[in-house]
Amino acid sequence: MKELSSSQIRQMYLDFFKSKGHAIEPSSSLVPKDDPSLLWINSGVATMKKYFSGQVVPENPRMTSSQKSIRTNDIENVGKTARHHTLFEMLGNFSVGDYFKKEAITWAWELLTSPDWFAWDPDKLYMTVYPKDTDAKADWEAAGVAPDHIIAVEDNFWDIGEGPSGPDSEIFYDRGQAFNNLADDDPENYPGGENERYLEVWNIVFSQFNHEPDGTYKPLPRKNIDTGMGLERAVSIFQNAKTNFETDLFLPIIEKTAELSDGKTYGENQEDDVAFKVIADHARAITFAIGDGAMPSNEGRGYVIRRLIRRAIVNGQKLGIQGAFLDQLVPVVGKIMRSYYPDVLKQADYIAKIIRSEEDRFGETLDGGLNLLNSVIADLKKQGGTQIDGADAFKLYDTYGFPVELTEEYADDQGITVDQAGFKAEMQKQKDRARNARGKQTAMGLQHDLLINVKTPSEYVGYTQLTTESAMTELVVDDKLADDVTSGVAQAMFAQTPFYAEMGGQVADKGNILDEAGNVVAHVTDVQHAPNGQNLHTLDVVAPMKKGTTYKLVVDQKFHSKVEKNHTATHLLDKALREVFGEHTQQAGSLVEGDYLRFDFTHFGQVDPADLAKAEAIVNEKIFAELPVTTVETDIESAKKMGAIALFSEKYGKVVRVVSAGDFVTEFCGGNHVKNTNEIGLFKIVSEAGVGAGVRRIEAVTSAAAYNYLHDHDNILQAIGHDLKVNQVTDTEARVQALQAQVKALQQKQAELEGKLASQEADSVFDQVTTAGNYRLISGTVQVSKMDQLRALADKWREQALSDVLVLGAEVNGKANLIVAVSADKQKQVKAGDLIKAISPKIDGGGGGRPNLAQAGGKNPTGLPDAMTAATTWLEAQD
Repeated sequence: MKELSSSQIRQMYLDFFKSKGHAIEPSSSLVPKDDPSLLWINSGVATMKKYFSGQVVPENPRMTSSQKSIRTNDIENVGKTARHHTLFEMLGNFSVGDYFKKEAITWAWELLTSPDWFAWDPDKLYMTVYPKDTDAKADWEAAGVAPDHIIAVEDNFWDIGEGPSGPDSEIFYDRGQAFNNLADDDPENYPGGENERYLEVWNIVFSQFNHEPDGTYKPLPRKNIDTGMGLERAVSIFQNAKTNFETDLFLPIIEKTAELSDGKTYGENQEDDVAFKVIADHARAITFAIGDGAMPSNEGRGYVIRRLIRRAIVNGQKLGIQGAFLDQLVPVVGKIMRSYYPDVLKQADYIAKIIRSEEDRFGETLDGGLNLLNSVIADLKKQGGTQIDGADAFKLYDTYGFPVELTEEYADDQGITVDQAGFKAEMQKQKDRARNARGKQTAMGLQHDLLINVKTPSEYVGYTQLTTESAMTELVVDDKLADDVTSGVAQAMFAQTPFYAEMGGQVADKGNILDEAGNVVAHVTDVQHAPNGQNLHTLDVVAPMKKGTTYKLVVDQKFHSKVEKNHTATHLLDKALREVFGEHTQQAGSLVEGDYLRFDFTHFGQVDPADLAKAEAIVNEKIFAELPVTTVETDIESAKKMGAIALFSEKYGKVVRVVSAGDFVTEFCGGNHVKNTNEIGLFKIVSEAGVGAGVRRIEAVTSAAAYNYLHDHDNILQAIGHDLKVNQVTDTEARVQALQAQVKALQQKQAELEGKLASQEADSVFDQVTTAGNYRLISGTVQVSKMDQLRALADKWREQALSDVLVLGAEVNGKANLIVAVSADKQKQVKAGDLIKAISPKIDGGGGGRPNLAQAGGKNPTGLPDAMTAATTWLEAQD
């Protein structure tokens, strides 16, 4: 067998099928486009569904691809088995109504065994077939497979319910006796059984039936081929690796992780190896997922990324890695995959910044969460319990960001389970609270099923006119097509309409529908696109309306004008931010309302107010420059040559609309805009904040809203100046600074007085020396206002050598604080850090420190007396 790299193997597969007339399809984004049924692209065929369904006819019915995929149904097994992965590549060849069984089988055998291609030993290959699929068996034999290497297996029928289905044929590679983990007579010791010797490398699905709703199977008019070969498995065979992780796809990541660890080496022990594998797998997955536009968050894909990052961090700690480290693995992943996925390395800095931000975010709460989890587990074991309460698991999730799966894995290592039902109940309570806080939103559905066959054209004329007369072509009342309506909520289409349908961040127009006498018969409350693209108007009907009748459609010009101003300002802001922060800054979402605009963009860390002011100044500069705003319709390539930039999540057809504001900014956009930037009048940023890892949000106002904002703030400043008794508003800042200095001086004086009081109180505590086992102990609670004062008392205790151990507690600003100090001669027997860890759970907190001094904080001040008692008990238990 040839010695090939993963890059060579991938390319060889694609080149082989290219030689058989297949078009090489590029790997699609992991984030599905127009497929809400999938969270991630999870296979090669997932990107081909539109072809197999007949929705789109491919240019070439023969296609091949190496598709990056993510599956998350068994994340907990990653690292514990030889071949479980979250991210993997699926090599595949596909036929849409073209070739079928014989060609697929013949070519598979040629690729695997030909000296010109994979050159695998034919004697090591076994095929499974569906027992009733005699054609497949015959085709394998005709290709050159020995009859005793073809095994009939009843499970070899691909069926996921209603839709295409058919028999399949799996290909296994015999890795030899060295990989055999079963007895020779074990019933699972065969190709297709649960064993390590016979490795499944390829599955060929012969899609030839349609699974009908009534459970019957009818022949498909066009038979299809869908295959899948896991690249990672194929590479493990070529490189004779024990598992997928000992290949060039993973080893460089593992080696880099070892460099970052506390002297750990891969292959030394099973526990560490699992951690290495988890990190290597997850580093690949999060790198590719973020590179394809997914971002860490608390739901959906973002939750998966966040969970993988946090699971990797915890495993990094098992290897002695302190602090953030996953970001350092991103360029390693990029270098491994650069031959086929060059964009990963190009985006390495961007991806690493997002991961680092998420690592830092989790790092702030990780220790506290682990301390709480360890405390919960310790208490549970003392009580003889075996299950973590759902409320505790939810607290870890809600307060410390621990995915419940992570809690479950950590607990499982301790032989403890998690009350999943209880956790889900707590989660539902939170969702209910959030839903109630938002209030009930009512909206009429679009009746996709009802309108899917309605193809009556509807022309949008709102770019040039906001009023038109047009016939009503379709009417929907109570989820049914109707001819007339007298009142209530309805939906309608018109032959022509000036009402903009919500799209690209711009909200829909509002307005009225008038009859021929000029009477309002309906208010337009919303406009969305129907399944076939027409503008579908949601109406609040106030007078009888009839399909086929011509009405006057009138857009609310005042509202529309505000939206235009804010939309053009959004384009100016997008460009201004790129000028200030760099071209790597990208739009991550927008909303253009009548009252304000919202703009999300990628950026890491806090935004410097000075930079924000620069961006605002640039936008106003372009407004005052009175730049003409022009639009042109052209093809995509011509638009790109014009320098047009595509905005976030837009989809473009063959003809695109390009909007330019002078020479400053040119972007693809189908929305409404002013004719000249001077119409915007004024632009003012009113807020800026983070909305997720690496994503910031700006809210801004324009025109009259911007003037009103500034006027209101000026009134506030004038009032403050009056209260401060300054002659000029410009003197306000200096007066405030003087007051702040005065307050600081008073606070310092207050702290000195509090320190003296605390010292006097401590004298009475220091007089109360008790015996706890073999140690002299001073413990108690004192009244202080800062943790620094507790530390000062510990220093005083040490100077006077008053006892062996000191334990002091205090309530500061509603929170509990503990400090433990140990005399120098007792630190070999008792360490302050160990004692603080033992007593801090009593205050629902955690902490640590050096052998001579440790401190902790918690949320439960009422537990301070219990902490003092626990300290005595703990010391009595020491030798």
